[in-house]
Amino acid sequence: MSPLTPSLTPSQTIGPFYHHALLWADGPEVVAPGTPGAIRIHGRILDGAGAPVADGLVETWQADSDGGFDHPDDPRGTPGGTAGGTAGGGFRGFGRCPTDETGSWSITTLKPGREPGADGRLQAPHVDVSLYARGLLNRLVTRIYFSDEADANAEDALLTGVEPDRRATLVATREDDGYRFDIVLQGERSTVFFAL
Repeated sequence: MSPLTPSLTPSQTIGPFYHHALLWADGPEVVAPGTPGAIRIHGRILDGAGAPVADGLVETWQADSDGGFDHPDDPRGTPGGTAGGTAGGGFRGFGRCPTDETGSWSITTLKPGREPGADGRLQAPHVDVSLYARGLLNRLVTRIYFSDEADANAEDALLTGVEPDRRATLVATREDDGYRFDIVLQGERSTVFFAL
């Protein structure tokens, strides 16, 4: 009898459990609705065939309106508020929203300010996004930039490093009810995702 050679168990998707284990009631509210300067960012998650992803989860992390983070390691941000208190208390910088049966998601937040990048240059206002959904062994990571920040976007090292014909997949468009940002997982119109 020959000895067995141990091998790694392959990765498998289980769940998703996002709708049961990772949500909390005010997750989509980075700030309370009605907060001065509050904006709504919304969109849909679509698969490569254009079908809605009804069991996804969108997480956001961002700077406050002054470019500071609600984190003790960032001296520019004030935990539980914003740098300088310009938008009032309650900003937490982190949001989490599940998709519904149409693949739709929405968060209420503040438009982030410019923050310094690793090279010290200011980045354009942006929201960092992690996406979880069925069939994904790891999260997908992208960014949301804003269509009405063209000058800042033109100076952003990460955004300008993306192929010109793909940059629009990272830019939310202004609408009457906020900013629209659809996430497409695959195909010709797929959103740009970043490796961490």
